[in-house]
Amino acid sequence: MPFALETVGLSRHFGGISAVGDVSLRVETGARHALIGPNGAGKTTLINLLTGVLDPSAGTIQLEGRDITHLAPHRRVGLGLARTFQINQLFGDFTPLETIGLAVSERLGHGGDWLRVAGSRLGLNQDIAGLLEKFHLVDVMHERVSTLPYGKQRLLEIALAVACRPRVLLLDEPAAGVPEEDRHEILASVAALPEDVTVLFIEHDMDLVFSFARRISVLVNGSLFTEGSPEEVARDPRVKAVYLGEEAVDG
Repeated sequence: MPFALETVGLSRHFGGISAVGDVSLRVETGARHALIGPNGAGKTTLINLLTGVLDPSAGTIQLEGRDITHLAPHRRVGLGLARTFQINQLFGDFTPLETIGLAVSERLGHGGDWLRVAGSRLGLNQDIAGLLEKFHLVDVMHERVSTLPYGKQRLLEIALAVACRPRVLLLDEPAAGVPEEDRHEILASVAALPEDVTVLFIEHDMDLVFSFARRISVLVNGSLFTEGSPEEVARDPRVKAVYLGEEAVDG
């Protein structure tokens, strides 16, 4: 069985700078896989390569055994690869109801006609309502996105990605910038994602990483440094050295 997501020798250079260098990564189907590393390690650049926002300088990307290295971002979404962003990419004048309604309707091929279709199709209504409830957005579904607390905006972006019915979901720091009192909703929503959805996520919150991830890959200076189970990574003295800003010791 092919991996849900696999890269071979993936690299991206900006002039003489190697932001991602020769990364070969395998993400198993149904995985809860965390990608961690110090600031500037190349994590978001790697996600941008996986989703087609950036073209690689070298290497290949496969989604469920299919080469997607040079496919446009929207083609990757159509094949089941969705993402969230480190900084929200939402329409501030929309409401959560409109945002999710449009995404669900687009997925079903109805596009911008979602208001009329939603009023006439019970299944579409149930899909929208289910996402609003699952991501704790029912109480704010008629409010403008720009007025929502930041935690609710993060939840909405995850809901928007899930509305695409992805088989592989990439989350770029889902809890970044969220006040401590609101983080439990983010944690709960991520933990409640369907088991058949493969999740690869970037996160600096180690509580979230170690409570959710079953496998962790550590990226340092654009290269894959080490990977393993949460227990193995937590015990690795080289990982501790990297996070303390010290020189890693070979061994």
